[in-house]
Amino acid sequence: MPSTIQALPQEVVYLITAGEVIDCFAAVVRELVENSLDAGATRIVVALWPQQWRIRVTDNGCGMDLDDLQQAAATHSTSKIHSSDDLWKIHSLGFRGEALHSLTTLADLEIFSRSSNGNVGWRVVYGDGGKAIQVEATAIAPGTVVTVSNLFANCVARRHGLPPTAQQMKAVQATIYNIALCHPQVTWQVSQNDRAWFTISPASTVGQLIPQLLSQVRQGDLQELTLEIPNPENSALSTPHSALPTPHSALSTQHSPLPLTALTLVVGLPDRCHRHRPDWVRVAINGRIVKSPELEQTILGAFHRTLPRDRYPICFLHLVISPDQINWNRNPAKTEIYLNELTYWQEQITQAINQALRISAANIKESVHTTRVSQLLKTAEEKGNYNVNPTPNGLNAPLPLTQLSTQHSLKAVAQVSNTYIVAEHPGGMWLVEQHIAHERVLYEQLCDNWQLLPVEPPIILHQLSLAQLAQLQRIGLDIEPFGEQIWAVRNLPAILQQREDCADAILELSWGGDLETAQVAVACRSAIRNGTPMSLPEMQKLLDDWQRTRNPRTCPHGRPIYLSLDESALSRFFRRHWVIGKSHGI
Repeated sequence: MPSTIQALPQEVVYLITAGEVIDCFAAVVRELVENSLDAGATRIVVALWPQQWRIRVTDNGCGMDLDDLQQAAATHSTSKIHSSDDLWKIHSLGFRGEALHSLTTLADLEIFSRSSNGNVGWRVVYGDGGKAIQVEATAIAPGTVVTVSNLFANCVARRHGLPPTAQQMKAVQATIYNIALCHPQVTWQVSQNDRAWFTISPASTVGQLIPQLLSQVRQGDLQELTLEIPNPENSALSTPHSALPTPHSALSTQHSPLPLTALTLVVGLPDRCHRHRPDWVRVAINGRIVKSPELEQTILGAFHRTLPRDRYPICFLHLVISPDQINWNRNPAKTEIYLNELTYWQEQITQAINQALRISAANIKESVHTTRVSQLLKTAEEKGNYNVNPTPNGLNAPLPLTQLSTQHSLKAVAQVSNTYIVAEHPGGMWLVEQHIAHERVLYEQLCDNWQLLPVEPPIILHQLSLAQLAQLQRIGLDIEPFGEQIWAVRNLPAILQQREDCADAILELSWGGDLETAQVAVACRSAIRNGTPMSLPEMQKLLDDWQRTRNPRTCPHGRPIYLSLDESALSRFFRRHWVIGKSHGI
């Protein structure tokens, strides 16, 4: 059987970015694990002995035969590309053919492997330069075991320049976490010094995997969606029924078809979870986490005015796109890329995040923690009056699921303490705080239509500083002197014109911030106050308007707007599963 691992032509080598990619434990793990995934592995075992500078990666992939093993560590030898044209059709995690070769110059390299259709396995030991210096048949299950020993033994200065062991192991864990996010179907077992360190169980979706990596996050705190989106017009795969290749195995050049361009998005719901740092804004392209400041800023921008100040979202984005849209040669470690049609992808990402944050038929029935339910029921006792408007016969009939996509998917049934609207839906009930729900409605209306209208007579202000004057002019107000230390404001945001406290509102706007800050302030001041009685039609209109907003989960300051009381949680709290007869000894 002829070898499928071949040395690249010299002209292709010149086109590949040069550089050292094996510079620490995490880099070794990354390169070996990517080879395992390219080989189709579904179970990967990583063993580390940091004090001995030894790493072993075992997988159940397709393995290699003897011819491939003898060629595998030669310089620029790979089965994944063969010509310069292939550089624009990269669909595997590895393709430079340098990882194993580099390891032979930096460490002792030994590989056990057996191909999936082979009857015998082989053990090969490599010398400097990647030559096979010892070859012997061995018993092994199909798959590959790569052992790297005495890492950097010939580069003592590099060993001394590396961070402490604990920090390096933390980098290894982060590397595996990043790869696992892109390949949730894989089982991971990681040990350190012959002791189990951590495991990652396979999951059908990345949203089910994330709670294993972030223990404080529950699956109910996340919203996941996968969208098929059109390819850019200049893409080679811009036809509606085109298919994308999957990363193929290390030994196969056959491509498996994927659906057309796919966007997978997992977001932490902003009313439930967020971070002190933007360390969980992750972007992946075609199976690999990459650094993309432009896309990361797009994600942060889409969450703007949904989170508290100085808090950041949890968001994982995975784009599976046409290989001709990507240039992987920006960085030898393939962590930075050039992405064609960047503006197009930014628009698609923003739209996807907006869709994920909306309240729709798909996510209206949400589970909540029992503790939240019990705390609410406890504090609700003996507090305020209940403004209930029952339907005839005292029944509030649940809405059918088919109506969830209409604006009346939430049905107002009561007002508690003139502050919270009790809303019914087929999956249970919600409590909506009226002030911040209205604030969200008004804020988005102001963002979409910031309109300044003339006012007559003008609003008179006194004792303004130069900074306050400049601020009011910056947000577009027409203000002019009207006497000594007196100014006249001749236009106002339309929403403030009917208010009696216009002067106070303008003074509030004068204290600084950009136009967006002013819009938040106007929305907050103009929203219905807590403690204000509302009729049932007024409550229903507010619920309808609120459900139409782009980011209905939090107010512009990041406060949660509603609390969902799921029917199953209520059932558990009231012990509806009990058999009453048995509880009375009958």
